[in-house]
Amino acid sequence: MRCWGTTLSRALIAGVIVAAMAVSAGAVTKANKTAGPQTFEKAEQLLAWINGYRLNPDFKRLPNAVKAMSKFGVMRDMDQAGVYIGFTAGVIGSNPDDAEQLIADMFPLPSEDQVLIIKAIAYSGLIDWKPLLTKYVERMPARKVLIDRYLFANKPVLADLSIAEDQSAIDVNWGYYFATGSEAPVRRISKVLAWTEDKNEIEKLTIGAMAKWTLAQNASRDPDLLAMLKSIAADETADIRKPMHEVIEASETLELAKIRKQALASIEELKVKGPERVRTYNWWGQTGQTVLALGCVAAGALGQVGFGIPCVVGGALSTAALKYFSPAQ
Repeated sequence: MRCWGTTLSRALIAGVIVAAMAVSAGAVTKANKTAGPQTFEKAEQLLAWINGYRLNPDFKRLPNAVKAMSKFGVMRDMDQAGVYIGFTAGVIGSNPDDAEQLIADMFPLPSEDQVLIIKAIAYSGLIDWKPLLTKYVERMPARKVLIDRYLFANKPVLADLSIAEDQSAIDVNWGYYFATGSEAPVRRISKVLAWTEDKNEIEKLTIGAMAKWTLAQNASRDPDLLAMLKSIAADETADIRKPMHEVIEASETLELAKIRKQALASIEELKVKGPERVRTYNWWGQTGQTVLALGCVAAGALGQVGFGIPCVVGGALSTAALKYFSPAQ
């Protein structure tokens, strides 16, 4: 797979596709038509199901999907599995009457992959998520420390995740949106659009740029999301409303390259005119959580990824290398 640039960096991205990019809606529907908890034999089948889930929310397949995530190795690095965590959380949270059984059916699962279950329960938004998590403590003894942090140490849940401190939170919020179509995760991502005008901190400026690109890229292919962004823009503050209107315009005109050019110019200006600590900071090699390059998104657009979710490496679906925003590219 051809990627732009020669170095992959751990970073935020910009290119999750909500609707199918390379297949028709009919193909996605066909991939989801078969009811019941079938297994997933190929990664492409798992991605097709996730991509088309909101068209046909067959939540009973979630346990097998989680086992497939483990089998395909997408949870080897949980920092790169944000979309899967968020998606699982969204399916659990939107099916409260079946949540306990869905979780029970995810076992057995290797102890290293049980982190996904723990975070998905905590991020589900269920009122009784703590009692629900407590029911599975004995089945996950190797993960007791993490469980205790959620139960007793106020480790943040999805609504409280700080994108500034954990950029993979963008991935998690996108995953939750994929499962539910709800507005809350999109609003959380939209909040960092204010950072696109930051003149002091290059990391915030870059994260804001990545959120902006992600919103524009997704909304250009998802009419429901585009309508949602218009609604959000109407009641946001001016510092968010301005870049949001730019996202909406880019989505409607498909002038997505404009978003990149604006971000690159702003980042370069801050590097040149900012304080010494900013000018010399090797930000593009150290910000973010994932290891994709944006060329993977291009590969998806060219049809190399068959079901609309680009370049899945280690599960990072909504992020691409900050190298893409480096002036060297």
